[in-house]
Amino acid sequence: MIDRTEPKLIAGNSNPGLAKAIARRMSLHRGVSTGLVDARVERFNDQEIFVEVYENVRGEDMFIIQSTSRPANDNLMELLIIADALKRSSAARITAVIPYFGYARQDRRTKARTPISAKLVANMITQAGIERVLTLDLHATQIQGFFDIPVDNLYAAPVFALDVLHHFKGRLDDVVIISPDVGGVTRARELAKRVGCALAIVDKRREKAGEVAEMTVIGDVTGKTCIIVDDICDTAGTLCKAAEVLMDAGAVEVHSYITHGVLSGPAVERITNSVMKSLVITDSIAPTEAVKAAPNIRIVATAPMFAQAILNTWKGTSVSSLFDTETLQPIYEGLYSSLGD
Repeated sequence: MIDRTEPKLIAGNSNPGLAKAIARRMSLHRGVSTGLVDARVERFNDQEIFVEVYENVRGEDMFIIQSTSRPANDNLMELLIIADALKRSSAARITAVIPYFGYARQDRRTKARTPISAKLVANMITQAGIERVLTLDLHATQIQGFFDIPVDNLYAAPVFALDVLHHFKGRLDDVVIISPDVGGVTRARELAKRVGCALAIVDKRREKAGEVAEMTVIGDVTGKTCIIVDDICDTAGTLCKAAEVLMDAGAVEVHSYITHGVLSGPAVERITNSVMKSLVITDSIAPTEAVKAAPNIRIVATAPMFAQAILNTWKGTSVSSLFDTETLQPIYEGLYSSLGD
């Protein structure tokens, strides 16, 4: 074990519920009470961010839990300023636990005179004194290469596989995993392999960003229960349209599993009124009251996985072991206990 006393958690304001849940799960795993470091992360009247850490963190292994979700700029600055406060307080190592990595969709230049903002954010994080990043389902895996520090990218697929095996038990022969575009085939194929189901694709052609001109189903979905898999759902226009196309192609039910529920603008209303029977998202982004109240949106927990990943990082053991559904099943004990029936 690395020669450090205890793993210490500190949280920004982006997702306090997830931070507290991670602390509870770490307490459960270790049998030792783990809480969040006492600190204040506030704003002055002009919206400048101020951080004060009330506990001694000298020589400690620190983990900052902070998604850079909406408002992305505020939450990113909180992360950077917390890191600076810890660095100046002589923390031994600082790991940023970023369940949702904002700016990940700006990972390349799509036209002339545009930025690669994901690289800029990676530079800022590194310069702030953060020595390791732990995140979930990066929009583009090559973003790991934007950093000059270690990046552990966890995957939602093992957790989604547990959920699918539980909720669709006994009818997996009629389930087809759907990629909503050609670019997401790898992600959809990974889940299909884990649950032993067929794979199909909805091919979409865009005229311009935010608009879908045409959609075509590649594969047979007649009489099937379709599960759309993707990493981000923003305004839900494409997702709801894909569900309609699948139903028109003969599917009997459409469900969706999306890692990061950005769900901005009219997204919740669209999903509520869509033909989708259910949308499953993780809690990588703090859900709004509208999301919690939506009858066909369900949230699965990531705290057990993040808690174990933090403990493995602290101990210096493998994080990649959490890529396996079999490894995660005991961590999610009680939630999917019927899998062993």
